Formats: sequence, C-alpha cells, structure tokens
Amino acid sequence: MCGSVAGAQSEAPAPPPVQGDIVIPDNVKIFGNDDPNMRRATAVVNGDVITGTDVDQRLALLVAANQGKIDEEEMKRLRLQILRNLIDETLQIQEAKAADVAVSDAEVDQSYARVASQNFGQNTSAMDAYLRRVGSSPESLKRQIRGELSWQRLLQRKVQPFINVSDDEVNDVLARLKAAKGTEEYRLGEIYLSAAPDARPQVFQNATKIMQQLRQGGSFVAYARQYSEASTASVGGDLGWVRLAQLPPELQTAARDLQTGQLVGPIEVPGGFDILYLIDKRQVLTADPRDAVLALKQISLPFPKGLSEADASKRAEAFSAAIKKAKGCGDVDKVAQGIGAQVVTNDQVKARDLPAQIQQSVLKLSPGETLPPFGSLEDGLRILMLCGRDDAQASDGPSFEQLQSQLEDDRVNKRAQTYLRDLRRDAVIEYN
Repeated sequence: MCGSVAGAQSEAPAPPPVQGDIVIPDNVKIFGNDDPNMRRATAVVNGDVITGTDVDQRLALLVAANQGKIDEEEMKRLRLQILRNLIDETLQIQEAKAADVAVSDAEVDQSYARVASQNFGQNTSAMDAYLRRVGSSPESLKRQIRGELSWQRLLQRKVQPFINVSDDEVNDVLARLKAAKGTEEYRLGEIYLSAAPDARPQVFQNATKIMQQLRQGGSFVAYARQYSEASTASVGGDLGWVRLAQLPPELQTAARDLQTGQLVGPIEVPGGFDILYLIDKRQVLTADPRDAVLALKQISLPFPKGLSEADASKRAEAFSAAIKKAKGCGDVDKVAQGIGAQVVTNDQVKARDLPAQIQQSVLKLSPGETLPPFGSLEDGLRILMLCGRDDAQASDGPSFEQLQSQLEDDRVNKRAQTYLRDLRRDAVIEYN
C-alpha cells in the first residue's frame, strides 16, 4: 500500500504553496543579504522619523524588567521587534491625528503619574530618575502612553459606534453563566502576536524567545505592553475573568491545565500566536474562600545575635509549645508577655493577600488555633493565631451592562486588529 501511494504521489507533484495570490516556490533563492539584523534600527514612517535612540530607550525598559538577563542574540531580536512596535505606534498616532482625535499633554502626564504610582510605588520625579538611570527616558514612556490613548480614543470614535451586541446575545450568555455556576473561571494574561501566513515561522520563533525570557523572570506585564498586538496590551495583557467556553478552542485546552502563576505558549490561533499566563482561578458565581477577611494576631519573638541554627530550632519548639498553652486570642497576650514576645493585632487581613505558602493553611484554622512558627535567624520567630473570620458572600456574577461591555470590547479588539493591518499595508516606510 505504501509503495502504490508513493508512486501516485510521484506522478502528481504537489503545486507550489499558495497564500491567496502570493505564490512562493519551494526552491527559493535569495539574491543579496537576507539578514534583517544588518538593517539599522531607524525608519521614516509616512514622514515621521523613528531614531535609534527611540529604539534604545524602549529596549532599556525591557532590559530593566529582566534585570539585564538578555543575551546578545536576544537583544538583536528585541531591537527589531521594538522597531516594529514603534512603527505601529507611529501609525496609530498619525491616524488619530488625521481623524482630529486629540490627546492633550495634561492627559499624558496624568497617566504617567498613575503608572508611577501603581507600578513603581513612587512619585513622578523618582520615576524620571529611574528611567534615566536604566537608559530610558520619561519622554519615551510618555510617547508610548500617548500612542495607547490615541488608539483607544480613535477606536471609541470610529469602531465602537458600529459595534452592536443585542440584548438577546447578552441574555443568552447570562443564562449560560448561571448554568455554569460552580465551574471554574480564569483570570488570564495574554500576549498576542499576529502572523501573516508566510511569516508564521518567524513569529513563532519570536514568541518562543519571549516565552524563554518570561520563564527566566521577565515581567509579563512589561512584555505584554511592549509586544502584544491585542487591545489588552495597554493593561499589561490582562483579559480579566473568563470561562473556558469564552475562549477559542485552542486556548481552552491550554488554559484548562494551568496552575496559578504558570505560562503556556506559543499557541497557534487563527491569525497568529498566543502566550497565556494564569493570574488567578475561581469558581463561577461561588464565594472564593480567599476573599475571607481574617482577624489575626501575630506573636513575635526575636533571636539573640549569633544564635546557631540548632539552638534556633530548639527555641522554635519551646516558643510553639508555650503559645499552644494560650486559651485562644483573649489569653495569648498574657502568655506572650510571660516569654518576652510581642503581639500585633490586625482584624482586616484578606486571606488572598497572605503569602501563597501559608494562605491555604490559615484558611483551615479555627478561632484560637495557630500556624507552626516561621521566620529566620535575622528576623526571629513569628506565629499567626486566627481570632475570627468573615467569609465572602457569593457573587451574582456580572451585570447585564458589564457583560454587554465585555462582549463589545471583544468585537472592538477584532476590528482594531483589522484596522491596524490596513494602516500597515498602506504605510510608506523608509528604512535607514
């Protein structure tokens, strides 16, 4: 059977690959230098110049997010990717300007201040200094913010008004949501890279290298903002809470087996490739135990300087035994005072805000019970005692308006990808 099939195939040679009207033969011969890394990272996009400095300053942000752990080959690839991103950003700003969509300097400065506060925990002056220290600049980040705001505002004017989600569609999804009560839903981060049919191997390679950088400790939020071509790029790739049924089939399978904090990808999807990151997981319309508000007492006992590991272990055993003699939270202060320990009380601790390694253990405690002691030679010993717990109430799920907005956003995202492809197709780009 194999011989006859082989014979039949030899009589009818396969036609050359065809992508629409583009025909690429198998025996391709390249005339000239085909190494894209030989190009300089500068370009003129419809008359607007992108300089090598623009690329270097964006690259510096990624290098800083990865604590400098990027090899020379990866740096070349990142430089080319950043140039492509800057070209897209330039096209978006130009299109917004052509449509009289304005973004004021004050709005950019306000968003910049919010980024400083939320992502850096510092004021704008401190972030200015940080950006310059790592080789970037406030101007570079502000230009990225301007691009994101311009594109969002342009979509609001030229795409969103033509997106229609009917009441029946929303009610249908709400009904399915209620039917799925108790099943799991996922808060996912995504990095989406579009790929034309003839560019899929190269884009897959790029996505694979991004995965490697993320697994080596790269910031998912930073990479999503820099590389993702989905509308979620401006929020660090955060898709929000979704159920598997809302995802394309290719992503459903990949997301189902993820544990919180895990990555998967690159996953081939229509139009390109996806990288997924599981931020969190919960059950649909069911109260999450991690949203319980706990009343805790922390009992602390310092170690004397120069204490050995062996002696520290003995003290930990004695400390634990002493605290276990306390008859609940009302008695622990007196017991702690007797052994020279300090007690701190906090009755507004969300379970999900505790370190992952003790979160589930605390949720299994009853009032008056304690966790085993933890700490270090430098910080001393600590014991947590549960004094009370207010469990979270079950959610009724998204409202009609929230779900309608989510469905509209999904459709806007798809239209936005088509819009950007059209801008790229019509752009006049000169490389220097």
